[in-house]
Amino acid sequence: MVMPLMKKSNPPVGRFRQYAVLLACFFCTSSCLALWRLNIWNQMPQFPPPGPKPAPPNNNNNHSYAISTLDMEISDEEWERQQKALDWPGPDDEITQLSLSTSPVHSTFSIVGLKNSYKVGEDISIIITARDHNKNLKRYGGDFFKAKLFNSKLKASVYGEVVDHRNGTYSVALLLPWEGQAEVFVRLEHSSEVVKILKKYRESSFPRSHYNGHFEGPGPNETRISEVVQCNLKWGGDGSWRKGNCCCEYKDLKTGTVWQCERPKKLSCDKLVHHSRGGLESPLKAFENQLFTKKLTNVAIPGDKININVLPNTADNGKMERCRSGLATPVPAGFYLKDVWTSFVCNTQKFNSSQMGNCLKNKIVYLLGDSTTRQWFEYLERNVPGLKRMDLHTPRTGGPLMAVELKNNIIVHWKPHGVPLRFIKMLITDLHYIANEIDEIAGGPHAVVVFTIFAHLVFHPITFYIHEVAKIRRSVVALLSRAPQTTVIIKSGNTAGVKNIFQSDWYVMQLNTVMQEMFRDIGVIYLDVWQMTSCHYLRENIHPGPVIIANEVKMFLSYVCPI
Repeated sequence: MVMPLMKKSNPPVGRFRQYAVLLACFFCTSSCLALWRLNIWNQMPQFPPPGPKPAPPNNNNNHSYAISTLDMEISDEEWERQQKALDWPGPDDEITQLSLSTSPVHSTFSIVGLKNSYKVGEDISIIITARDHNKNLKRYGGDFFKAKLFNSKLKASVYGEVVDHRNGTYSVALLLPWEGQAEVFVRLEHSSEVVKILKKYRESSFPRSHYNGHFEGPGPNETRISEVVQCNLKWGGDGSWRKGNCCCEYKDLKTGTVWQCERPKKLSCDKLVHHSRGGLESPLKAFENQLFTKKLTNVAIPGDKININVLPNTADNGKMERCRSGLATPVPAGFYLKDVWTSFVCNTQKFNSSQMGNCLKNKIVYLLGDSTTRQWFEYLERNVPGLKRMDLHTPRTGGPLMAVELKNNIIVHWKPHGVPLRFIKMLITDLHYIANEIDEIAGGPHAVVVFTIFAHLVFHPITFYIHEVAKIRRSVVALLSRAPQTTVIIKSGNTAGVKNIFQSDWYVMQLNTVMQEMFRDIGVIYLDVWQMTSCHYLRENIHPGPVIIANEVKMFLSYVCPI
């Protein structure tokens, strides 16, 4: 049973009270099961208890607060590892002149030692040189460049990782994985000066995203009263968000996450029924806004725009490894050719509709997270023969959703994660934290658990994200301890069409780093869709196009049914 958000002081009512009664009945009749789970918990590996060492305090726009490793529920050593992994260079001094920032017009790239032809499997090296608007060479790093190799006619592309040399120059090694021609493409997504601003407000408690709490209750003469107020996350000290009429407070008993809502004028705090996204609030000052203009953001930089000739290679590249948990993600992780993704991680399959059905036979699939896993649900719904959506009387895009196929005994669930969540109006009782959902899954060889938690967390401090991932990790470890044959897959965050103070890809890339670091050596599958969305020819979108989703799902199924 998944507990809803519980208010700190006022007693639960209605649906909340029913949940409490059911939970009490459960414990009264399941003592043996409780003892068994306790025994399993005692046998599973434990993470060292966090200490009280504080993270560096933030002092931005008078929204300062201190978060400790105890708050994040990780050890001091892990916090130090995370800081090292997240380290990003940039200007030491505050930039006050636009002309001193990195210019996409004057920055360039060049191919090192260009040859007349190459063979499939060889690399080419790219050097990127960053310059400011005065055409002066930059003396420090921190620019957020993206690079890829592509062929439009072949619908082929491959991702290239940009290495920052912290002196204004960058290098990229691009693999040549297909026969034919290829061209290099490099763009400046954000200057180092913009990244410094992104980092500042990510570490600030400034509430860039707001949410609505919908309260409903009985009024005079058998009428109903409705009130809508602002809500937000409480994180750090007295909280990262305060309103004048503050506050109704709701704490999830298992994760410890605290949600605050402005106190309604006519209704009590226990009458919170629905949740929805609210407005966005920019913290940017006038000069900072200039650095975020479209002319300076996500712009292709000039360079060697020539066709590279790639000849076939008869060398045997060897057999790809079977798809399984624990495999590292190389760079590149794969490439597109004729819109089909070939993985360098493991042996992927193409899967037609009947093969998808056979793969998922006798499986229960739990897709947890946000609308990008809902896209997987919708793809399976359209392509697995006989898989039909059940009417759960929930919003079609808000969920929760479930589809079944009776002949092959296939069940697919999709559920959105708990607040903070920028979704349409939904029942608050339908929003559950991923850690809590995983705690309620029995697991086993028939169970497939997929989760993603990136897109809606970019609005909030990264220390809160670490806290949420730490809770999920603990639940995953417990699940694999009691049911080691369970398939657990993390879908990484993908690139998006939005490149601003609210949803920059730089934020998502950093969250991907946190997730990979925290699940290192846990024995789960990390499916890197960042590279798949970063190098494709389709315009980047928070909801990737159908051809990308098709390739993502076939990668996913290759892990469920490896060969």
